[in-house]
Amino acid sequence: MQLFYNPDLTKESHQFIFDKDESRHIAKVLRKNINDELHITNGNGLLFTATILENHVKQCIVQVINVETKTKPIYNLHLAVAPTKMNDRYEWFLEKVTEIGVSEITPIICDHSERKLIKQERFERIIQSALKQSLQCYIPKLNHAVSFNDFIRQKHSNQLFIAHCEETKKQSLKQLIQPKKDVTILIGPEGDFSVKEIETAIKNNFIPVTLGETRLRTETAAIVACHSVAFVNE
Repeated sequence: MQLFYNPDLTKESHQFIFDKDESRHIAKVLRKNINDELHITNGNGLLFTATILENHVKQCIVQVINVETKTKPIYNLHLAVAPTKMNDRYEWFLEKVTEIGVSEITPIICDHSERKLIKQERFERIIQSALKQSLQCYIPKLNHAVSFNDFIRQKHSNQLFIAHCEETKKQSLKQLIQPKKDVTILIGPEGDFSVKEIETAIKNNFIPVTLGETRLRTETAAIVACHSVAFVNE
């Protein structure tokens, strides 16, 4: 199945016009013809089946013939991950956690962060592409970057974890995760969280965890954490 994405679709939508890029992809690359079926999601749980009325390369028009509401995941995973020095590493992380299953992502700026700005629009496009590739109907929410302290001050519930590399007492994440529970996990930058940040997180009920015996890059740690939560909830 080939999946397309458009956030503007609702249950009341009857016809839809793809933009120029998607229209060209449908007509020239996929070589779809009039009356062929397409599948589209709005990223909010709805899966639309539509037939092509017009397959022009600049304007592909479809008629919605069925709308299905997909089951929502049994847990919410919020990953708060510091931007990496190299943008492509963060983009890789966004792609993979979207494929595995994540609900919300917040870039956090930490004491040791080397990168303090993110490319919001580009990151959102990467998430959309990964959503379509993995045939999912719930798109992760990408928040704007915030400071570590601002994030900690926000209200968080259920299971709270901070993964860090300091030689202090930590527990295994995979042994602490409870199925069907919402989870928030903090992942630091290349230089790890500062001691002060770790102490602040612990004071705010975040449990220090380890993701294994090896030292992982920021993006790898985030993917491992994401998969651990998904595995427990299978």
